[in-house]
Amino acid sequence: MTLNENKALVSVIIAVYNGEAHLEQTIKSIITQTYSNIELIIIDGGSIDNTKNIIDKYQEHIDYYVSEPDKGISDAFNKGVKVANGDYINFQGDGDGFWECDSLEKAMLGTDRNNDIFISCKIARVSEDEELLFYSKHTSKFSKNSLLLRMSLPHQGLLTHKKFFETYGIFDIKNKFCMDYEHLLRAFHSFPNVKMQDVVLARWRADGLGNNREVEIYKEYDAIKRMHKVAPSSVLFLINTWILLKHNIKKWLKP
Repeated sequence: MTLNENKALVSVIIAVYNGEAHLEQTIKSIITQTYSNIELIIIDGGSIDNTKNIIDKYQEHIDYYVSEPDKGISDAFNKGVKVANGDYINFQGDGDGFWECDSLEKAMLGTDRNNDIFISCKIARVSEDEELLFYSKHTSKFSKNSLLLRMSLPHQGLLTHKKFFETYGIFDIKNKFCMDYEHLLRAFHSFPNVKMQDVVLARWRADGLGNNREVEIYKEYDAIKRMHKVAPSSVLFLINTWILLKHNIKKWLKP
């Protein structure tokens, strides 16, 4: 950790389990950032591959590390939040990581840690072999209604102020895929300020838990929206029907 009181401290939490394939790349993407105020936290779920050796290789750059069985990625992220010291917290999977060496520097430019509860950046969706698939959608001004249709604040590209966790608590480990989505929807009816930055902050690799399990994810999305009563049930039914219809059309049209 490099401390500079003039800059917001960013805690980056990596959740990993048997991540030897991409973990080193992810760690390097963080410790080579030009932004000087980063705290690196790694939560390992008790890996049995070469993960621990990779972590040991970079131990001088890691501020906190634990390796023990957990109850999934939500539980791992929660462990990281509880020890994080940062003004902002960012979450990465072992196959994700920052896009370029100055991505975080650009993301933090012009931000106000006293008022910007979320700093939202773009993410680059890549294949397991690093082929660029697409960049996430991005607007100059955030509308909370976008969350009714999709996860418009993906956690790899999101910096969340510690105040949000103090107000709304940590992730619910009962959510298998969408713990970050549910966490955001707790604040839907009085959504805090979001600073939109036209910067690609991180990669999101297509090899995670939810890969090719879109229907299960949409089901969990719908249950979360209903639980937090973000819209009338009839509206949520129509939204879910539209989402599933689009998914099926894309599936049918796919060569």
